[in-house]
Amino acid sequence: MKKLFPDAAAALEGVLKDDMLIASGGFGLCGIPERLIDAIVASGVKNLTVASNNAGIDNEGLGKLLRTKQVKKMISSYVGENKEFERQFLAGELEVEFCPQGTLAERMRAGGAGIPGFYTKTGVGTQVAEGKEVKNFDGEDYILEKGIFADLAIVKAWKADESGNLVFRKTARNFNLPAATCGKVCIVEVEEVVPVGALEPDCIHLPGVYVQRMIVGAPYDKKIEFVTTRPRAAA
Repeated sequence: MKKLFPDAAAALEGVLKDDMLIASGGFGLCGIPERLIDAIVASGVKNLTVASNNAGIDNEGLGKLLRTKQVKKMISSYVGENKEFERQFLAGELEVEFCPQGTLAERMRAGGAGIPGFYTKTGVGTQVAEGKEVKNFDGEDYILEKGIFADLAIVKAWKADESGNLVFRKTARNFNLPAATCGKVCIVEVEEVVPVGALEPDCIHLPGVYVQRMIVGAPYDKKIEFVTTRPRAAA
């Protein structure tokens, strides 16, 4: 099975549809599948539900999909850097399901493992617990969280072999690994593809069995959310 496609639009062909649930890797602008996001924007699909740690920033990452109003709901942990997200939420244009960061990662992992739900103490007694089943174990309350089963997972890796075995680079692994496992279809963009056998088996982070399609997205202009410098000392 050939997994490598010429570009993001080709890799997404026949997969995208309105009203689908997409799990997206990345943390801020680190390790985001930016080529795939751009292709989703260009496709014009709408009413998307996106599960991601955050929604990028204004006009970058998933923020591009918010700008074009293609997202109807975000399942996220942190959205504090996106003014358009804030505007749409306060205007009632965007539904938001806030999810603690560790819980979100576990919901993706659970979906990838075929686990429909799990109990956690995180969020007990807060708004996170509203409307959720509460169960007591050994005198402690836990809330039921559901696994995420996405129609599509879009992720960014550093290197892949031709079979789709993936290696992530340092902190860019973040949510990419659990997101990749919970999609019915997983599409990956990478910086480099090498022949099968070129990757050290013990260094592979995600087996190719999880990956259906991939593209080479390089070169990348790796952006920084906030650049802070100190004044140069006078000579």
